[in-house]
Amino acid sequence: MNIVASEKLQKMSSSIFQEVADQKQKALKNGIDVIDLSVGSPDFAPPAFVVEALAEAAMDRSKYGYTLKGIPEFDEAVSYFYKQRYGVELNPASEVMQLMGSQDGLAHLAMAVINPGDYVLVPDPGYPIYEASVTIAGGNIYPMPLLEENRFLPQLDEIPLVVLEKTKLMIISYPGNPVTALADRSFFEEVVRFAKKHEILVLHDFAYSELIFDNNPQISFMSVPGAKEVGIEFNSLSKTFNMAGCRIGYAVGNEQALAILASLKSHIDYGVFYPIQKAAITALTSDFSFLQSQVREYEKRRDVLISGLSKGGWQTAKSPATMFVWVKIPSGWTSRRFAFELIDSKGVAVIPGDAFGKLGEGYVRIALVQPSERLSEAAERIQEFLRETQV
Repeated sequence: MNIVASEKLQKMSSSIFQEVADQKQKALKNGIDVIDLSVGSPDFAPPAFVVEALAEAAMDRSKYGYTLKGIPEFDEAVSYFYKQRYGVELNPASEVMQLMGSQDGLAHLAMAVINPGDYVLVPDPGYPIYEASVTIAGGNIYPMPLLEENRFLPQLDEIPLVVLEKTKLMIISYPGNPVTALADRSFFEEVVRFAKKHEILVLHDFAYSELIFDNNPQISFMSVPGAKEVGIEFNSLSKTFNMAGCRIGYAVGNEQALAILASLKSHIDYGVFYPIQKAAITALTSDFSFLQSQVREYEKRRDVLISGLSKGGWQTAKSPATMFVWVKIPSGWTSRRFAFELIDSKGVAVIPGDAFGKLGEGYVRIALVQPSERLSEAAERIQEFLRETQV
């Protein structure tokens, strides 16, 4: 019997993260010491008080059943966090929804609201799940170019009306991934006006809300007047509290959109493990001093890497946020060839920019997920690579 993947799945390319991981394993088998700067999985541990809360809750053997959804204390903790960190008031009963990590919600939202033929406005470059979710839902993708000359902000007035008439959803993300740009309040205000005019639901991916550098402001889309009327915001404890493997996040905002997403998820999953929810509650209601020290460490890592690259003549702007650096590669390379030869030759793993969309070609994404000493060493290896392979 020949089992064939669905047409939707066949439209999707294989995961570049897995391809890079496979290339990394080949290098390791060849005796190469690999510095892995590919996947954005924090190398920091969660705060000790979070681990303690998880361990204590795990000892309660009565809490091993289905939770079905976020417990009320979790929703209240998210509401508290948003008030303290972003000045946003949320109704925990109707404007907060727990997710199994923000990628879970990103993957499911298009399935919940998109019909075949509907258009979705997706950033290019953008995180792969944005396009993948639309493809799975049977929708049409309209890419919004993120160009340096436009501060990596989409030009909404350039989207054709014939597309907007069929558009149901728009996806944006600031701080962004892979393009590490920030949006100001005026852009978010423009998005609200645009969404109201064309009756488009806005999805704002805010996963890097606590990794913003150089005293730049933390601006939640939900803090903009009218945002709750047109959109929802996804966030996660993966990057903020280094709980990536726990798979817990949340969406906040528009009640109707969250109710639709909750209806879909009620057919799919049975909630996050209770001890993980208790650990998340502890994190979200802490004194947040941990977040301040963590962002300073990421700033230090960013500066070490960029300084090291510049010594080799590879100039790049400082990322204003996130755990990544988005770097334009030297001319004469494709991003994929550059990334794979860099692993094979020097044992430094990065993600080729074309994995994030057509306009990602010519770039690579480098994750700041190693100690400063290893990042400095990676920069030295990249310098050697550039000297040896000048084209």
